[in-house]
Amino acid sequence: MKRNLHSPAAKRRATRPMAEHDALPVPLRRFAAQAALPWSAGSLRRLWRRALAEEGSEQAALARLARAEAAMLRAEARSIWGPDYPGLT
Repeated sequence: MKRNLHSPAAKRRATRPMAEHDALPVPLRRFAAQAALPWSAGSLRRLWRRALAEEGSEQAALARLARAEAAMLRAEARSIWGPDYPGLT
């Protein structure tokens, strides 16, 4: 049976997630190592570039990533455990 090697799905399978992670800047790899969410290298890279351009420093960009992760965790908690879960506002 022939496979469609030109499909977008075939291109996604050809990625190398660990190599992409290793290519991230060191501060971003450190953030990913301690992150509570399983960030993809592509998502981190996009957010990092935007945050670095808008914030102007690595520390401010890392703080912005941490705030983004906290917001995502709050949204996840609300959808998983409901709005009455302790600590959600």
